[in-house]
Amino acid sequence: MSNLAIAPEEETETVTYREKIACNFKQLDDVFDDCMAEAVVYLSEEGIDEYLDGASLICRMGRGFEPVLVYLEEMPFIAHKIGESTLSLVAESAWKMSHNPNSKAILPFMQSLPEAARRLGAAEPFFYYIKLVFDLMERSSTSVHGNQSATYPSTGLPEMLKQSAYLLNQLSLEGLKNWMDYGIRNYTHHPERQKDYFSLQSADSRAILQRERHGTLFADNERKLDLYMRALWDSKEHFVPYSEGFSQLRKPMPYFTETGVRIPDVYDDVDQVKGINRYRALLGHVAAHKRWSTPIVADNFSPFQRVAIETFEDSRVEYLAMQDYPGLRLLWLALHPMPVEDACNPEKESCIRHRLAMFSYAILAQDHPYQNPILVEFIDRFNEIMQAGESSTAEMAKLAISFIARTRRQQDLNANVYFTDTEVSYRDDNRHLWIFVEEGDDEEMFEQEKKQTEEEDGDKLPPRHYPEWDYQTKTYRPDWVSLYESLHPSADPMLIDALLSKHESTARRLKQILDLLKPQQYVRIRYQEEGSDLDLDVALRSLVDFKCGTTPDPRINMSHKHDGRNIAVMLLLDLSESVSNIPEGCEQSILELSQEAVALLGWAVDKLGDEFAVAGFSSNTRHEVRYQHIKGYSEGWDDNVKGRLAAMQAGYSTRMGAALRHASHYLSKRQADKKLLLVLTDGEPSDIDVQDEKLLIADAHKAVQEADQQGIYTHCINLDPHADEYVGEIFGNQYLVIDHIERLPEQLPKLFVSLTS
Repeated sequence: MSNLAIAPEEETETVTYREKIACNFKQLDDVFDDCMAEAVVYLSEEGIDEYLDGASLICRMGRGFEPVLVYLEEMPFIAHKIGESTLSLVAESAWKMSHNPNSKAILPFMQSLPEAARRLGAAEPFFYYIKLVFDLMERSSTSVHGNQSATYPSTGLPEMLKQSAYLLNQLSLEGLKNWMDYGIRNYTHHPERQKDYFSLQSADSRAILQRERHGTLFADNERKLDLYMRALWDSKEHFVPYSEGFSQLRKPMPYFTETGVRIPDVYDDVDQVKGINRYRALLGHVAAHKRWSTPIVADNFSPFQRVAIETFEDSRVEYLAMQDYPGLRLLWLALHPMPVEDACNPEKESCIRHRLAMFSYAILAQDHPYQNPILVEFIDRFNEIMQAGESSTAEMAKLAISFIARTRRQQDLNANVYFTDTEVSYRDDNRHLWIFVEEGDDEEMFEQEKKQTEEEDGDKLPPRHYPEWDYQTKTYRPDWVSLYESLHPSADPMLIDALLSKHESTARRLKQILDLLKPQQYVRIRYQEEGSDLDLDVALRSLVDFKCGTTPDPRINMSHKHDGRNIAVMLLLDLSESVSNIPEGCEQSILELSQEAVALLGWAVDKLGDEFAVAGFSSNTRHEVRYQHIKGYSEGWDDNVKGRLAAMQAGYSTRMGAALRHASHYLSKRQADKKLLLVLTDGEPSDIDVQDEKLLIADAHKAVQEADQQGIYTHCINLDPHADEYVGEIFGNQYLVIDHIERLPEQLPKLFVSLTS
């Protein structure tokens, strides 16, 4: 502890700080001024408040003055080195430890923290260290039989804490975790042997330590790597180490941001490349990106395109770096996997990563063995561009997109992705390359905090991703469209009843037609355990079996069903902004006429008893296609459905392909002999983020073809007088253009009857 003097003008402020700490130990007055002098230098005003609150909490534990003294002396340095969030973390951890039988370990725990902060160097691994300590405490504490809470303290915890400085100097955080796990698994119920293990006195403890002591620790080489970056790249970097031993779902990757370069806390030797050289390969790649890469907007690229752009940009910056430092080629080449050209089967696997890995390797290895003509062509094009100058990230993006378009196969969408020899261990995750103008559902915003706003509609579901057909490349853009489905809001159902009354004469004519369409014949279904009638033949046979002493057949009932219609219908409504317009010669908007038509159709289908669902759709770019359920298949024609129909509103654009695919998804699940998808729209597909008019028309046509492959008959009712110019390209001859829109309420039910009779 440095003995820094406090100027007279600061005495009043120091007295104020003393009043903020709730601690009455007399010894505190002797050291408090010195502690605060250091804290004022290292901590912000908010940090000082947390510092004093933490000291007060530790004082209230009632475990003596020593833990308070250690906290006051050591925490300013720890918070300054790895972040002020550690102030409350340490205080709360000590408080938690004081409320179980391991309270005697509080002092060695707090004394171990300064060295842990020095060795680990960042808040995240420091947090994991504390997590390891508490895991050891909870798993190695024992209890009396039948008592749920721990009764006896861990004998190994204090010993491990005493050895923590040595252990952290010998092991990575993952290695420490494995060493501790071995001791917990084998010696939890042997207190003395547990004590010997965690104090490094037993032979197996030292053997496991030797087994886990491998690789090159970042903490031992931080100064060397700092000098490497300054000498070769004229760059002063802040390194933030992380451990790979605590991420179960996804292996963390290096990356850099404005706050520093995140790198692994240990690197093992790989293929005769020493761990220190693996660090140099990584930092050389990072430095090249920082010198030559420029962020570009990510929103208009598909995931496949982004992966390709990242690979091409990695190759570009490495090419430029090798011009300055030719020795990097051998280092990177030793760590880069060499994919075998025919190793991936494009008929059974997605080979996009394999193709990109071959390209990347070929840029490093000028004597590469690859013969694929398209691959060789793009390698030559890349080299020609680089020989002309430094090029740019944007130019690499164009080349990468062209590569994807030329090499794409249908099987690239296969979930079975080929990964062998495609992962380059020394490269970062390239998050620095992307700028996200709009937050899409397929982008990672990394460590930026998102403010979650509550949706007005509580029934909204997570997004569903659909591909979109690109007619120019004849391929799908995978996971291109994000569709959000929700239950449509409700209004007054009496409005729909009023519309039905308005069309009472039309309803009477429809009823006469519907009566003829209703199934008239009943079919008997026999051998039912439960049913509406007793099947006498089976019942008598079962009675005879029972009298004879054999097990009777319990299926003595029968039921009936109509012999005839087995139809499932989905009505998909275009709710884009244009349906709010009032057509020439009409007094009502298209939306109001659609409400009347759907009300009549819903009433008619309910009379027939067919399975029937209604949904509306609109879109606001590919990131937000809205799909709103108005009536589900299991719902009757009741006030809930009428209320949703009455509340229909128009807005946004008409991205039809994704809505057709989602409606087909639901309709394909119905058990029906005939499946009919009716689409009611007033114009061609369009959206504000699409300039090519043919793109969404071609995608909608592809969605209709997909529905046809699922056994779904699609039919369009179009209210656009100019629909003949495009509607045939989407639906073939399966459409009807209604020139007199005011007749829609009458025409829609009649069309349904003609299609289902």
